[in-house]
Amino acid sequence: MRTVVGVAGEVLITGGVTVFLFLGWQLWIQGIALNAAQSNDASGLSQQWSAPTAAPAGATPTATPSSGATPEASGAGAGAPPVMAAPAETRQFAVLYVPRFGADYKRTVAEGVDARTVLNAGGAGHYEQSQMPGAVGNFAIAAHRDGWGSPFIKINELQLGDAIYVETQDGWYTYRFRDLEYVTPEEVGVLSPVPQVTSVAATDRIITLTSCNPLYIASERIIAYGVLESFTPQSAGAPADIAGLTGKGA
Repeated sequence: MRTVVGVAGEVLITGGVTVFLFLGWQLWIQGIALNAAQSNDASGLSQQWSAPTAAPAGATPTATPSSGATPEASGAGAGAPPVMAAPAETRQFAVLYVPRFGADYKRTVAEGVDARTVLNAGGAGHYEQSQMPGAVGNFAIAAHRDGWGSPFIKINELQLGDAIYVETQDGWYTYRFRDLEYVTPEEVGVLSPVPQVTSVAATDRIITLTSCNPLYIASERIIAYGVLESFTPQSAGAPADIAGLTGKGA
């Protein structure tokens, strides 16, 4: 009996150590690697949009709009920001900057929210049924809060008026944080053009950040909302808050 108990104890201890090492790898070592990769990917994507394109020999330079950009369709005015066309599944099309999350925080945004092909890469994913950055309606994205780089681990620390910047091929969309909401995992109304309302036409340009809550349990979802404040084209240089981070100051 003593032998059986001893063996069982050793198995349990070994199992506990294995679980501890796995969690340490996933939450710490893997997180460091993913965050470094994300920083490199985000920087590369941003620099790609500012790189000059060589014109063919003898060609006359002409001004052309950014590829995929379309006029704002709903509530368009002279000052409406450009809205790019939806990209292909899993393609990285934007860079997210949130100073509240850290002075060097930048993450890619890819199309789709599949965990294996998008979110587990450590960045954010765009809900395909929601609008694109700058559009009238709701630009909704998701990211992990714990594990896989934990890109939204500080989402609960956002404060009223905090800046949320989204850079695309066209420029920077500056959103301002408004409030948080906690919902069940099945509550998809937060993705509607007017969050949680289905019978009203959208007039605002909203950003919605979604993640799991509480940490390590994920029995509910934490939702952060922001409203578009301004748009800065690539030609004008990055907003002052993140100019040093992007390397593209005015």
